[in-house]
Amino acid sequence: MAERGNDLPEIKAGFFQFNPHFGKKEENLGKVLSAVKDSALDLLVLPEFFATGYQFVSKAEAAELSEEIPKGVTTETLSELSRRQGFYVVAGLPEREGERFFNSAILTGPGGFIGSYRKTHLFFEEKLYFSPGDTGFRVWDTTIGRIGIMICFDWFFPESMRSLALAGADIVAHPSNLVLPYCPQAMPTRCLEN
Repeated sequence: MAERGNDLPEIKAGFFQFNPHFGKKEENLGKVLSAVKDSALDLLVLPEFFATGYQFVSKAEAAELSEEIPKGVTTETLSELSRRQGFYVVAGLPEREGERFFNSAILTGPGGFIGSYRKTHLFFEEKLYFSPGDTGFRVWDTTIGRIGIMICFDWFFPESMRSLALAGADIVAHPSNLVLPYCPQAMPTRCLEN
């Protein structure tokens, strides 16, 4: 793959970190929409499970709060936000596919829904309610560069970032709900490695 070097555009990326109320999807979506309504961004990254809150304690909760991608309310809301404001959004949500549930993240852009990634490395009790991701690490071409996604505990495994780097990612979005203290120190290392 050719070096992209200085031909990448300068972008304005932002994130919205907040304390979502568990199970209050409409309220949490409303907080995000209100917070970013006047934002001039190129990319917005929202937390893991930003609309539902975290932490699930039963399969029933996962079933109740998960939604299809791209037909669920969260994906449709963020797709409309991207179209209206002209920026890209990466956000984590619980996904339902038939009787299986995934810890997933979506990418939306000015044209609407672009794609999704399912978390590869589930953490602790997530394994009780969610299936391991089956999408592999993906990279999407966008007007601001090639965007890759990993979710929370994926950071712990060097091959997550390495896979995205080898796939040509210019930007790695990392929706998270971090509970271990090491990630903020580890991420510069992952960047240097790749």
